[in-house]
Amino acid sequence: MHGSHDHSQMQVHANNEWRMGVAALLTGSFMFVELAGGIIANSLALIADAGHMLTDFASLTLAWFAFRLARRPADWKRTYGFDRFQVLVAFSNGLALFAIAGWIIYEAIHRLSEGEAHVAGGIMVVVGIAGLLVNIASFWMLRGADRENLNVRSAAIHVLGDLLGSVAALIAGAVIMLTGWTPIDPLLSVLVAFIILRSGWFVVAESAHILLEGAPAELDTRDIAPDLTKNIPGVDDVHHVHVWSITQSRRMVTLHAVIGDAADIDTVVQAIKARLKEKFHLDHATVEVERSACADETKRASA
Repeated sequence: MHGSHDHSQMQVHANNEWRMGVAALLTGSFMFVELAGGIIANSLALIADAGHMLTDFASLTLAWFAFRLARRPADWKRTYGFDRFQVLVAFSNGLALFAIAGWIIYEAIHRLSEGEAHVAGGIMVVVGIAGLLVNIASFWMLRGADRENLNVRSAAIHVLGDLLGSVAALIAGAVIMLTGWTPIDPLLSVLVAFIILRSGWFVVAESAHILLEGAPAELDTRDIAPDLTKNIPGVDDVHHVHVWSITQSRRMVTLHAVIGDAADIDTVVQAIKARLKEKFHLDHATVEVERSACADETKRASA
């Protein structure tokens, strides 16, 4: 069972890695086109999106590297392996989104305070359409990856921000061509920045929760002890319950179980692990069995 599970996980990681690499190449290649178009058109929307794409290229490349690094087996220094690096990258990418959004808002305010400037709407429309197609292709690549993976989700948010930036540039260019009203360029940039901020917050909050060894959001750890005591024969008490995640898909639990004198240790431990897997979807459990008082409390009392 564990062998087939590990093989399945390796296939998922390989798929994620390949799709992340293609998305990074698409984003990095078009970034130079958008930057040149923004400079020629004097468009903040295009320049801001090019800057966003630069950070996205770095983030997607780092995310690709995280999947590649996760292939490495655990060793004596890193007994859980390198899977957690994906979460660390997602956290860093989320913080990068904050910086990008802040810069866009600052530049937009600066442009609005300076008054109207000449912006070439036609160039914006052409570059915006091309950018939209590239970002749709990148987003489609990531949609085919494991969407439960936080690293994939953070990368997809980066690409989605780029996609919205291309839409904003396209709309702004069309408005400028038809009406000549140039403030639409920085105003739409601010709108995109706030969308990026909202998305970045969710990525940072979730990845930080995992890095702080928080329990999975959908699991109430207070339910575990009463459930095991009620449903496992021979278990008198359960305490010191700790649940955390290495990644979204790798959950860990440790607990102490007090069992009766007549209970068989192996039978009880197997039953506890089976119940944890069936009821709470916790595959990796470490169970410390006690016959009477908690060993940790006994040590404290004697000290």
